[in-house]
Amino acid sequence: MTSPTTSVWHLGPIPIRAYALCILAGIVIATLIMERRLRARGVAQGASLDIAIWAVPAGIVGARIYHLATSPQGYFGPGGDPLRAFAIWEGGLSIWGAVAGGAIGAYAAARRIGLPLSLVADALAPGLPVAQAIGRLGNWFNNEVYGRLTTLPWGLEVHDMQTGTPRPGLYHPTFAYEAIWNLGVALLVWRLDRRHAFGRGRAFALYAMGYAAGRLWIETLRIDDANTIFGVRINVFTALLVFLLAATYFLGVRATDPVQNQGKKLIA
Repeated sequence: MTSPTTSVWHLGPIPIRAYALCILAGIVIATLIMERRLRARGVAQGASLDIAIWAVPAGIVGARIYHLATSPQGYFGPGGDPLRAFAIWEGGLSIWGAVAGGAIGAYAAARRIGLPLSLVADALAPGLPVAQAIGRLGNWFNNEVYGRLTTLPWGLEVHDMQTGTPRPGLYHPTFAYEAIWNLGVALLVWRLDRRHAFGRGRAFALYAMGYAAGRLWIETLRIDDANTIFGVRINVFTALLVFLLAATYFLGVRATDPVQNQGKKLIA
């Protein structure tokens, strides 16, 4: 596997960035999946768009804040450039922060249109990992989020190394591992929720468990710069915490929601 040699195209003076296109495509697909699942639960047409208008900007802000909080040295440390904190097209959007920020935005939107947040979360649960899988393609274009050296036949040839001392060879395409894992999580959530009709946010908790479990082992392969605690990458601790919290919620909440017709007619 070879990494792309360009990630930006120009439409006249306007730069078209592959990273942004991947994120945008993921958002659109996730919103469409959420719309279909909300409609199946009796919610008025267009509710997903009203939720996305609030959740997407909040998610992007949350994603950037988490990245800056866990990797501040390139922006605010010696020799750092604080203005680069706003350059989200260069990468540096964390899914942990995106989910937290997006949840705040979704909560605000859900209150506005009269829906319980748990219903919105369950409707989004299969679509979110699909969006993440599409978004990981942006890391491929950006030549980032790869792992250690490998001799496996699908090893990645990186043409623009992130480290100061690049070593020739093939690297684990950890972004691809995560994309494939996320698609598996999406399928798992969709099938189990269809069979058991979890309700009360349990489908979303299942997604969180599945994603966190994958992130735990994938994170151990990555070699990109990251802050650590006791030699362990911060994201490993975050993944473990998310898994435990999601598992506690999933096992502790048993009752299934009835089909709720609480959506209000909205003008898109």
